[in-house]
Amino acid sequence: MYIHTYSHHTLPKSTHINHKIMSSINPSMEDLPPNIMVDILTRLPVKTIILCKRACKNWHNLILSSYFANIQLSRSPPSLMIYHESEEHMTSYHRAGILKLVKMEDESDYHRLHHDPVMSLDLNHAPALRNSQLLPVGSINGFICLWQFGTNFDNTYICNPITREYMILPRQQYYREGYSIIAYGFGVGLQTKEYKVVRTFQGDIPSDPTSRSRPRFLQSEVYTLGTGRWRSLGHCPYWRNGYGGPYLNGHPHWTIIDQDFPEKICAFNFDNETFNLFPSPPIETIEGSQMHFRSLGVLKGCLSQSYTFDSQFTIWVMKEYGIKNSWHREVVIKQSISPDLDWVMWEPMYLIEGLKDGTFLMVYWEDQLMVYCPETKTMEDTKIFDRYIWGMAYRPSFFRLAEFESERALMF
Repeated sequence: MYIHTYSHHTLPKSTHINHKIMSSINPSMEDLPPNIMVDILTRLPVKTIILCKRACKNWHNLILSSYFANIQLSRSPPSLMIYHESEEHMTSYHRAGILKLVKMEDESDYHRLHHDPVMSLDLNHAPALRNSQLLPVGSINGFICLWQFGTNFDNTYICNPITREYMILPRQQYYREGYSIIAYGFGVGLQTKEYKVVRTFQGDIPSDPTSRSRPRFLQSEVYTLGTGRWRSLGHCPYWRNGYGGPYLNGHPHWTIIDQDFPEKICAFNFDNETFNLFPSPPIETIEGSQMHFRSLGVLKGCLSQSYTFDSQFTIWVMKEYGIKNSWHREVVIKQSISPDLDWVMWEPMYLIEGLKDGTFLMVYWEDQLMVYCPETKTMEDTKIFDRYIWGMAYRPSFFRLAEFESERALMF
């Protein structure tokens, strides 16, 4: 699929104006030219736009147009998408979770997170997703990629929670049976404008969990939305950590487990479909403290990497994309700032967004949505959701999966 340019020619015919009506002595909003209506509607909150779509046929057709979707996305406010499972779901694996949109009010001197339950999407409404376990892989332009996995599942889904559409991609060549690691990436090419999913099957893993020997089977495939098929990329040279790679500048990124490479990050170029080493920050060591985890994220448009030690949590940010010397140690969260933080150093912490006042939003393992303020050196639990949660930065959009002709778009 190609992202449509801003053109009045993409407006639906049903929205063109009858100029005789304009001269009516009782004009209405429907009399306004389509481009003016788009300008008004795209400034409204997403929830209000959805209600407007039901108001009349003209507005319905206008909001479904690619012209509207492009302008709305350019004005779409930064948000969060939380994938939430109850403790009952986690113990039984009999139900998929719920996608919950979190609105961010972010000003220099004020910020607030707001979750409207009406905007939630229960994935159990899709018959194919019931009785299975899901993990969010990534998000771009309102689309979310989901991995359905388990004893009897290894499938890839794309959905748009705003339009309530989803589709299942055809089965890939390498299907997960038994223990193996799957590394995913989801995004759009900067030049081709094509949406793609890249997937690496990391199988034949050494049975010893302490072994640093790489898997003997590393095969990658890529799927371009709209084509209806996976294409093999052959052997992948890098053994990667984590199932989902954060997307930035046309590339998903992953940390590398291999010890022999000079850099500890790799990236996939969605345009030329190649894997490459990517500049990583300095390897940190702390005397008397062991490093437990590394994780990648995107903060305010910059790639970030976090280190979790026994005694502190460190955030590095790449100020200029692709420039190794631009890595900057942004903040150090020491366990000693609060006796309550000793537990933070024993599980992964994932950064998901940065706010205007320098505050960071993070998900601690699968349990809590946390806020850290560097100015006051305080960390707090937002207490918006109970465990178990995964979070990602998200921009609501009205792009439609139905525009991809080779896949069948279904409704929740």
